[in-house]
Amino acid sequence: MVKLRDLQYLVALDDHKHFGRAAEACHVSQPTLSGQMMKLEDQLGLQLIERHKRRIMLTPAGQVLVEHARQVLAAAATFESSAKSLLDPLAGELNVGLIPTLAPYLLPHVMPDIHQRLPKINVYLHEEKSRTLLSKLNQGELDFLVLPYIEEADAFERYDLFEEELMLAVASSHSLAEKEQITLEDIRSETVLTLEDGHCLRDQALGYCFTAGAREDHRFQAASLETLRYMVSAGLGITLLPELATLNRKSDQGIVYRCFNTPAPKRKISLIVRPNYYRMELIRRIVASIRDSVRCKNLLMEQQVPVPSRTSLFTV
Repeated sequence: MVKLRDLQYLVALDDHKHFGRAAEACHVSQPTLSGQMMKLEDQLGLQLIERHKRRIMLTPAGQVLVEHARQVLAAAATFESSAKSLLDPLAGELNVGLIPTLAPYLLPHVMPDIHQRLPKINVYLHEEKSRTLLSKLNQGELDFLVLPYIEEADAFERYDLFEEELMLAVASSHSLAEKEQITLEDIRSETVLTLEDGHCLRDQALGYCFTAGAREDHRFQAASLETLRYMVSAGLGITLLPELATLNRKSDQGIVYRCFNTPAPKRKISLIVRPNYYRMELIRRIVASIRDSVRCKNLLMEQQVPVPSRTSLFTV
């Protein structure tokens, strides 16, 4: 029977490509790790490692089996975490997925309250694009997501948290910087800077701007909102930024943020979880915490926290 410890040694060797560093990462001596790997190779009847004077590499067989080892170790960690959560559903590890256009702007406002309400939860944050997160949620790699609504999320349970407006960001030298509020007509024929493909914010912003008759700048696509800010401040175009990303940014050099007249573009932020997820009491408390944090800190312009969507199983 292959032991989990042997799989941990194999993964460490793949990560570090060095017996000494792998042994240090596993908190064992180098001879112990090296000897155990030789025993594993004898047990399997396969050579897993090519040993060279100053480095090692995995053989083709080793490369195949190390991926299986990672899956087994992940499953073992989930098994242990699940067992702990059965003893106390409000304790243990929690893997949370968020998109890059939301995580850095929302988390500082909501995490302190979550930690205070759930002190025995260890939160691990994962930033990816929406479709990657949904795939990982479906495969059980993540416990829940916080992201704007997209159609692909309809297969999951959804609990609406809040709405935020999309703000117009223009250079301070731009003519629109002099207006207090913006209409669709104002951005007609403007050049819009966008995020790269795969960001749901890109689709939302372009949909609104195209309705107004604006055009996308195909010469440039940003990987982050911060890059968009720099491009706007350089006078290379305008863009739409989520409201949370513009809070306390009045000191941004060269950029002015403006609201749109009604109907203003908005995005609805929701918590997404698998149907029949086994830690629903924990989900209930996190939903309540995020809603309370947004409401009590007056983060957004209109403090009307949406009622739970029709897919909700409970009311907070």
